[in-house]
Amino acid sequence: MLEAAAVEVGAEFIDVQLPNLFGEHGRPFYNSVTATFAHLLAIGEAPEVQGDRELALLHAQDAADILTGAKAVERLNEWVSHCRVSELLQDLSRISGCYRDGTFPPLASKFQRDLFNTYRSFLPPSERVIGLTRHADARGSFFELTRSADSSSQSSFSTTVPGVIRGEHFHRRKIERFTVLAGSGRISMRKLFSDEVFSFDVEGNTPVAIDMPTLWTHNIENIGDDLLYTSFWANELFDPDSPDTFQEKV
Repeated sequence: MLEAAAVEVGAEFIDVQLPNLFGEHGRPFYNSVTATFAHLLAIGEAPEVQGDRELALLHAQDAADILTGAKAVERLNEWVSHCRVSELLQDLSRISGCYRDGTFPPLASKFQRDLFNTYRSFLPPSERVIGLTRHADARGSFFELTRSADSSSQSSFSTTVPGVIRGEHFHRRKIERFTVLAGSGRISMRKLFSDEVFSFDVEGNTPVAIDMPTLWTHNIENIGDDLLYTSFWANELFDPDSPDTFQEKV
């Protein structure tokens, strides 16, 4: 009926048939098995497959790009991934098991990256803090910042003077880890379209890692009297033509 009406008035009509959608902050126990599996794994439960079948999965952000014209609808199938329900659970279980001790899972494909971002969107805010083991002797101290099962990653380092705030942006795909090495800092984050802000006061003497979820704007503030030394890790090399950085105040 819509197509006939469009033809009658000379308007353009495009019929977009979307497959199963998945993505960050989906609603579990509704119409996405990916959201249900990710939610249950994130809270430590063991999901079960109820009827194994083939799935065609499209990340919700790709669907949004297609519907807004940022990506051509004719190329929709290029972003669709196919797997069985049992294979999806196996992938998410591997991701969950790997990430439980702070190790980043293999992120070799776009689908695996999007699954990982979907899984960690269901983790409670308290799970954003990952304890690190600090070894100290007369020479000083050492602690491992990041372990990645498989990715092309980048680590960086900054100093921040007292009272200065860095960041105030969010990412759509990039995975980041913040670690304060020395000084006193406050890391804050807010989910887009939400007013609730989660803040973590961190000290270099008690090292922890805090990961930035996609679609959450974040910043770091020096709340001490001395320089703040911070290490940053990202799962991809910085590309000035596609920085994946969008300004938004926390």
